[in-house]
Amino acid sequence: MKPFLHLSIRDHDEAVAREFDSIAHFAGLRPGQLVQLRAEQAPLPVIHPDDYSGIIIGGGQYNTSDEVKSETQRRVEADLGQIVDTALASQVPLLGLCYGVGIVTQHLGGLIDRTYGETTSAVEVTLTEHGRTDPLFEGVPDTFMAFTGHKEACSRTPNDSVLLATGTACPVQSYRVGDRAYVTQFHPELDVERLVERMVIYRNAGYFDPDEFDTLVEAARGAGVNEAPGRILRNFVEVFAR
Repeated sequence: MKPFLHLSIRDHDEAVAREFDSIAHFAGLRPGQLVQLRAEQAPLPVIHPDDYSGIIIGGGQYNTSDEVKSETQRRVEADLGQIVDTALASQVPLLGLCYGVGIVTQHLGGLIDRTYGETTSAVEVTLTEHGRTDPLFEGVPDTFMAFTGHKEACSRTPNDSVLLATGTACPVQSYRVGDRAYVTQFHPELDVERLVERMVIYRNAGYFDPDEFDTLVEAARGAGVNEAPGRILRNFVEVFAR
């Protein structure tokens, strides 16, 4: 099997490693079946479509709706935009997680802004009619709980996209472009313990009030997030591995 490629944007070494391990765990990928490039450290190389089974864009500290951007952020967004173009043109399977929504939406002409941000918490995600029949959500209940934590979100999806999942506070939780490019606003790579690990790392990053850390952790443990979100990663691998 050709490996899957994880594109990491995070600037915290521990967060990078834990995201990689979480994706590999829930996707069911063994050592060597998931490889990583860190987009914030150096310009991304040209991606050759025949090298990978698929591409997964992880979360990160940037917001595509930021009015002021560093040179590194502008370069990262340009590099990832080229990845999106390559994936769509060459039919390389693509899955964007959280920050990946911003990259794909912005690059394809949708709208990302601060209207539908969500604090670090568990939210109810509901599949649309299209989502219930999409292979990415095979075996996933019509309604399930998943973890989120984002300052920006998609207010208008790109033209020709298909809405797959929605939520109350954030209407766009997942959509598809074509038949191989997906995004999720929620984090399919997080269960309770992995969420808590990430909260420790980003305690003072503005995703939640640090004084509410213990309360948020207690709420997360009782939120009923099970294996359903992680099934999405396994489905992505099972459908597109080659």
